Amino acid sequence: MQDTPVLKDIVLLGGGHSHVAVLRSFGMQSLAGVRLTLINRDIETPYSGMLPGLIAGHYTADEGHIDLIPLTRFAGARFIKDDVIGINTENQTVLLGKQPPIPYDLLSINVGSTPHTHQIAGLKNNVIPVKPINQFLNHWEKLQERISAQRDHIKIGIVGGGVGGVELTLAIDHFIKSLTLKPDNIDLTLITASEEILDDQTKNVARRFRQLLIERGVEIRTSTEVTEVRPRKIISGDLELEFDEILWVTQAGAPAWLKTTGLKLDANGFILTNNHLQSLSNNNIFAVGDVAAMANHPRPKAGVFAVRQAPVLTKNLRISLLGGKLLAYRPQRHFLKLISTGDKSAIATRGKWSMEGRWIWNWKNWIDTHFIDKYKTLPKMQTDKNSVRLGINTKLLKSADTHLSEESMRCGGCSAKVGSDVLSAALKDLPLTDRNDVVIGLDHPDDAALVSVPNGKLSVLSIDAFRPMVSDPYLFGRITANHCLGDLYAMGAEPQSAMAIVTLPLWPENKLVNELRQMLLGALQTLNAEGVSLVGGHTSEGSETTLGFSVTGLIDKDKKLLRKASVQPGDCLILTKALGTGTLLAAHMRAEAKGRWISAAVNSMLTSNYKAGAIIQSHNASACTDITGFGLAGHLLEMLKNSNDTAAINMDELPPIEGAIDTLNLGIVSTLHPQNERFSKQIEISDEALSHTTFPLLFDPQTSGGLLGTIPAEQADSCLADLIAQGYESSRIIGTVIQSESEQKITLRT
Repeated sequence: MQDTPVLKDIVLLGGGHSHVAVLRSFGMQSLAGVRLTLINRDIETPYSGMLPGLIAGHYTADEGHIDLIPLTRFAGARFIKDDVIGINTENQTVLLGKQPPIPYDLLSINVGSTPHTHQIAGLKNNVIPVKPINQFLNHWEKLQERISAQRDHIKIGIVGGGVGGVELTLAIDHFIKSLTLKPDNIDLTLITASEEILDDQTKNVARRFRQLLIERGVEIRTSTEVTEVRPRKIISGDLELEFDEILWVTQAGAPAWLKTTGLKLDANGFILTNNHLQSLSNNNIFAVGDVAAMANHPRPKAGVFAVRQAPVLTKNLRISLLGGKLLAYRPQRHFLKLISTGDKSAIATRGKWSMEGRWIWNWKNWIDTHFIDKYKTLPKMQTDKNSVRLGINTKLLKSADTHLSEESMRCGGCSAKVGSDVLSAALKDLPLTDRNDVVIGLDHPDDAALVSVPNGKLSVLSIDAFRPMVSDPYLFGRITANHCLGDLYAMGAEPQSAMAIVTLPLWPENKLVNELRQMLLGALQTLNAEGVSLVGGHTSEGSETTLGFSVTGLIDKDKKLLRKASVQPGDCLILTKALGTGTLLAAHMRAEAKGRWISAAVNSMLTSNYKAGAIIQSHNASACTDITGFGLAGHLLEMLKNSNDTAAINMDELPPIEGAIDTLNLGIVSTLHPQNERFSKQIEISDEALSHTTFPLLFDPQTSGGLLGTIPAEQADSCLADLIAQGYESSRIIGTVIQSESEQKITLRT
């Protein structure tokens, strides 16, 4: 329940080490009236300290990453997966690559760094940069497979003689030597422009690592400044070096988009900050980690600073909203470095002191795993007593740009409608689809919309609405529109128009405008892609946000109408999407679902049934329905209700969305699941079927689920092939329709 209005927005750019700590802190103690939004290009954030161990094979990908989806859910924060392309400081919005701008009251930037290119010709398309780390890891997986296959000779060049380059080289070497059949056709070369590797470390430490590299057969090329990169080739003056793979691990560079923001930057393009971690040019913008440069305390780029900046950043974000004196952060001049040697050993160094041994690696491993476990093992979801309530935060309320009163008796009836100013602002310049059969729509709104039904056509109507299942309002709009169109596609109709049904909470006007606009822009991405015209709608106030659409479609009068109850014995049952959105979304609400599981569920919910409906109809389907709230069993029983037929379901063919079986095994089900289980009275269930892993999927309610069609047996295989070819990879023939007088309308086969 959204019992507290959103008064202020804190937007976090990047899932770096500081921001994960901010999220955890707000999850432990929220600030009522404050909404957090995390924007990140990936759903997981790698912990840089564990990268060498991950490359060497000491850690799995899960062990070396922090999953941002359960973390943001725990924090009560929105998560938006997108690339940041700029900041409009005048309008206080973050500009994104794929979605509408996101407004902020406070902004914090922790996006890390990019490779420093020195404007080297040919670099962009011919090297694999180690940062961003997630992109490098995707390439490393492919390189791992290539190395393991041992089919050809591979020469790998690593450019960068600092700690990052040396650790990466030794980690790759360890991975190669750890293979069961140790390949002898992999050559590693470490290249640096400096006269010596690790020139920022003590001579003893640099000498020891040089010795280790030589012992392990790594070629070291010092004083080799890269002047150009060509495909599979490094140029250094007159020298040409050929490689199959070129990995780039040079000093950190700043994201290019910072140059367009108007923020004060240092000579290298990093955001200049004061002692409070604020931008020197904008006091409502903070920056931490590699992307920032403290004006009074310049330091080298290192992950340790982002970790230690986190408590100060967290407190200063709170203080900025509630009032008070900001805390200062002073970075230490010398800090302990634990540098791994590829195998499970490491060298510790601070100042002139250094020490080597396996116990150093064990120490480093304890520090790293202890850090990451804080964000993997989250406390139980917060309760109101852990939250600073709105009634206490009078400073926050007074500072909000709103006429909202602390206590307000809200009217009912037409007085509960959202104000015209909010609607006008939200609807301004929406990219609406123009259709000839829409006579009156939102382009020239009136008391009602007017659409025409061409001769020989029938009008098909449907409606649905629900609460947000994801925190991103734009994504919520896309999924909702997609879900609502499903009934039209199940009947074989062509979509025509849609009317929005929206409930918005009592928030400040500027927040309502943005929330409504984000949802509508998301919905329009779906509607416009399907040729649907948004012609109007209704908005009202309520306790929480809901969104739905009344949709209309057209179908030829003489065209076969796909009814759900017109099944024929002998037909095959084809399901076009995997099952499991109900249990996965329930787990997501508890912050117990992995990010990649929710990503898979979202991708399924965003997949339109438009092409699937056309394919099913083209293969002479006798009946079709879409799988939504009643689950597969409930909707299948609707198809069989008035017939003498039974459906025989092959349990092995029921396709689960990734993670759905895991969450069901944890006993996590949707609130509608127990009601759907009542359909089991009409199902013949053997002990084997009851214990089958996919059995609970029969009752899992789906959001924007797939279509279930009955196809003549002789066309089922070609129908399935067409569905898969058009992107419905999870499609399956899950059973057959058989003639039967049994009271059990579904039988389960294992």
